[in-house]
Amino acid sequence: MTALALDIVVGAIVVAMLLCAWRVLRGPETVDRILALDTLYVNVVALVVVLGMRQQTELLFEAALIVAMLGFVGTVALSRYLTRGDVIE
Repeated sequence: MTALALDIVVGAIVVAMLLCAWRVLRGPETVDRILALDTLYVNVVALVVVLGMRQQTELLFEAALIVAMLGFVGTVALSRYLTRGDVIE
């Protein structure tokens, strides 16, 4: 029963990732693309965590933590670049 629920969750996350990727490619403005990219990072973290639960391995949880940190730093850097024109003062 748990395996079926995890398979359904993986499918839902993949659909959400496809919708975010569509928004990244076809976003009307740059801000929309950055928000979609941030949401895509969150979806990747969720997918890696669910796959870690499915495969019962702790290595994927560490990978999810690394992806989350890189996604946060990337979003902050892109936002600062848009608002100020540079990333480092």
